[in-house]
Amino acid sequence: MARDSLDRRHWHSVVVLTGAGISAESGLGTFRGAGGLWEQQRVEDVATPEAFARDPELVYRFYNARREHLCAGEVQPNAAHRALAELERSFPGNLALVTQNVDNLHERGGSRRLYHMHGELMKMRCQRSGSVFEAPAYFDAADRCVCCDEEGSLRPHVVWFGEMPLHMDEIHALLEDCDLFVAIGTSGNVYPAAGFVQVARQAGATTLEINPEITEGSGLFHHQWRGPATEQVPRLVSLLVGNQGTSV
Repeated sequence: MARDSLDRRHWHSVVVLTGAGISAESGLGTFRGAGGLWEQQRVEDVATPEAFARDPELVYRFYNARREHLCAGEVQPNAAHRALAELERSFPGNLALVTQNVDNLHERGGSRRLYHMHGELMKMRCQRSGSVFEAPAYFDAADRCVCCDEEGSLRPHVVWFGEMPLHMDEIHALLEDCDLFVAIGTSGNVYPAAGFVQVARQAGATTLEINPEITEGSGLFHHQWRGPATEQVPRLVSLLVGNQGTSV
């Protein structure tokens, strides 16, 4: 069977993982690609607990700028986001959408049930209570927390390097029960998400990578579809909710 062909069958349980590549087509910068965010700011300066303790104002400015860009009118959900929302509405089996992205483009595209394993840019968290709140477009150390009424206790609700991703127990349970795992627009070199394909394969799932380029983890997938997410994800959705009996 060709590496890009996928037998059409009745899948009962599907886990979809999305990465920065799906949002890049909406105009949001990736982190590791050419011109990515980490070429503009060092990880150590803006995306670690130590950075926040050392220079909170720099970290606030970085995430405020990202939030402002996300809310700009030109950044909109694309065809891939909308197709996954349609899959959520139409797929007859169990579907879990897991994203490494902190943007809200999946929600704006219509998805309602998803796991933000790296947190959410449009939310903030109290460092004292752990409570999570909707974030305004701009906040910093001068803002008082809703729950503790203290200044400086709010931080971006984003998982930084050195911190544990969110929802890991639920995600692993879903991977161990799925019969199709799809990774869309992921670099394949950020763990633990890079290891999801191995968990799914060990559980007996068929695995599919959708990415314009070969990644570090491409060889771990049974099937590879090359091309933009905006083209390949609608194709996948058509396969999963369409007629049975052929291959795509």
